[in-house]
Amino acid sequence: MAVSFLRHEVSDLCLAKPALRSLSISATVAHALEALKTSEENFLSVWDCNHHSNTTLAGDQCRCVGKVCMVDVICYLSQDANLLSPSAALKAPVSEIMTETAGTVMHVEPSCSLLKAIDLMLQGIQNLVVPIQTRQSLSSRRKQHPKLINSNTSTIHNGQEFCWLTQEDVVRFLLNSIGVFSPLPALSIDSLGLINTVDILAINYHSPASSAVQLITQSLTQQTSVAVVDVDGVLIGEISPFTLSSCDESVAAAIATLSCGELMAYIDCGGPPEYLIKIVTERLKERKLQGALESYSSSTSSSSSTMFSSSSSSDEESSVSPSSTRMVRSGRFSRSNSYSARMVRRAEAIVCHPKSSLVAVMIQAIAHRVNYVWVIEDDCSLVGIVTFSGMLKVFREHLETMG
Repeated sequence: MAVSFLRHEVSDLCLAKPALRSLSISATVAHALEALKTSEENFLSVWDCNHHSNTTLAGDQCRCVGKVCMVDVICYLSQDANLLSPSAALKAPVSEIMTETAGTVMHVEPSCSLLKAIDLMLQGIQNLVVPIQTRQSLSSRRKQHPKLINSNTSTIHNGQEFCWLTQEDVVRFLLNSIGVFSPLPALSIDSLGLINTVDILAINYHSPASSAVQLITQSLTQQTSVAVVDVDGVLIGEISPFTLSSCDESVAAAIATLSCGELMAYIDCGGPPEYLIKIVTERLKERKLQGALESYSSSTSSSSSTMFSSSSSSDEESSVSPSSTRMVRSGRFSRSNSYSARMVRRAEAIVCHPKSSLVAVMIQAIAHRVNYVWVIEDDCSLVGIVTFSGMLKVFREHLETMG
């Protein structure tokens, strides 16, 4: 059974994977924003190729060179220079928001081994781009969708479609074959050395949210999150790229004007609470950020009509404090649906304890579609973080013994 497992290729993980929706490297930030708002995925692949050629695409003309998500757009628009004129900032090339994610995607063949794929991910590759069989011929797709090839969000490159594999895909695949690794899955994350106590991205609850932008960008690169803690190191909550990805560009104004605690409340409610919208508006006026104010007013007025749920008036009028948002002992923060009009997804920041088993933590992360789990003590003080990357390293070492 172990020997047969080692024979797996990335094509085994690509079954039923959807074709990548992509963006041209020549697109603008505005194009990326528009595409992200209508996408069911958090990330769009960015390709460097010529879709306007009348000749048949062949060879390596098209390459996936990176990826973008709503978090990239939000962090970009929250910069001081871009707050002055958001409309001008949106005209910039999409490459402006790809800086931190460049070099994290790689093309591989379907025959690439699972072991090789894990090695690449441990080297820092986040997405493996794999060619897949199109369900229809290129010519028939062109006839049915004449704008598909020339669109900013084409799914066909070099005459075929592609999907990509992530750490989550690999960990999910390992979880489905967890019996192969016995007794490893039953061991505690502490005993396996999986708790990372060094590379923790954390910020104080009362710090300006603008001071967290660099940490948010780092967390996106590390595929983790930013812990929000009090002065005693107790984990209050998080500013998660996953949650931010379900928001819209108006959050850039909130980041520029709110504290980290206020920002958590802003993005975690069924819709941004009215009192926080007023605070953001007033602070934008105080800073004379007219461009950001106009953009923010337009975004919040349009999104308010599409909210799926809202907090009660008593909740909205109550002050935001660490004690009111502190985690419960069950190990979860309750998260309401994000207010984005483009997609509403429920997200929960999850925690575990040092003695939690590897398989339990894997299930937690997979169930909540995150690449990490926070590790806390009984008093809720933050100990560290367990990541998919750390898990893959442990499994890779175990696979060596199986060979």
